[in-house]
Amino acid sequence: MQTKIAANAQAMKRWLSKAETTLGNHSDRLNAINIFPVADGDTGTNLYLTARAAARAADPAQPDVGAVLAQAGQAAMEQARGNSGTLFAVFLCAAAEPLAGHTRISSPLLAAALNRAQLRAWSALSDPVPGTMLSVMEAAARAVAAVDSAHDGDDSNQTLGLALDAAVEAALAAVVHTEDQLAALHAAHVVDAGGVGMLLILDCLRSAVLGEELQSELLDGLHGYDVQDPHIHVGMPRDDGVELMCTISLSPLDAAMMRQRLDEMGDSVIMSQVGGAVDAAGHYRWRVHVHVLDAEPAVALIRSLGEPTDISVSELALPRDPETEAAVTAAAVAPVLAAETRNPDGYAR
Repeated sequence: MQTKIAANAQAMKRWLSKAETTLGNHSDRLNAINIFPVADGDTGTNLYLTARAAARAADPAQPDVGAVLAQAGQAAMEQARGNSGTLFAVFLCAAAEPLAGHTRISSPLLAAALNRAQLRAWSALSDPVPGTMLSVMEAAARAVAAVDSAHDGDDSNQTLGLALDAAVEAALAAVVHTEDQLAALHAAHVVDAGGVGMLLILDCLRSAVLGEELQSELLDGLHGYDVQDPHIHVGMPRDDGVELMCTISLSPLDAAMMRQRLDEMGDSVIMSQVGGAVDAAGHYRWRVHVHVLDAEPAVALIRSLGEPTDISVSELALPRDPETEAAVTAAAVAPVLAAETRNPDGYAR
């Protein structure tokens, strides 16, 4: 079995740093196959920028594994980009909860963390859809739970290694299956971009904890993912509307009302708490994400219920020129690619 296993807070920092680098390296390919829920070609960039926020916030000097991930998750939530980035931030925040107070991850704790994370991610969406990164999260969680059950809750490093191997294997199978779960993916003959991103994140976790290299052949054969494959979304119909995101403090009742109203106005509604603290007025902080045709009515609704911060509005119909998109992506990931020349790690393609 591996001799370099380290499942402590330092390993969590390494995980997030590896994820930042790897998603940066893969952002162009992930963008190229991004056609669901909208063909806007930004999943790779959004995941990379969200992972970067998480990695830079993680403090490895903190011995509590849960505290490190909670800190990283909150930073990711505050700076989350797009559907995929928001769901990854939700994943991190939720995974941190069962790990609070622990200085080491074991197979039972990993099973609890991944299960909490996938449940929270599914519930954050008003209309969750199988065949996306949600299915990949769920498959990984189920695989780790099966390993934990088969080994009667053994907390050894050996069982943890088996659990991490199983998580990545199940995640890969789930990614392959996405093509048959969503009609848009099946028609375009590609797998889900967010699902591939989640697979990469999980393999980074495996690598960081086990002290092994990333699996260089992991993505071989995934439809649409070869370097020579075209940017699939370029030929797709342009999507009208905007993506609106913000952070706001709301009571549970107002949060429920906002979700209902946003569901009526648009789609891709994601609402998740930022941290678990409640203020003196009984309000929790929420990260809000929605796709709407017109931002003005949605912003008016949000302002009627509270005082939003970090409001961002971006067009869903991004430029469809692959050269333009490549230039935008390159500008976004330049810092991590520069770092890659100093620390070559992660699926360079």
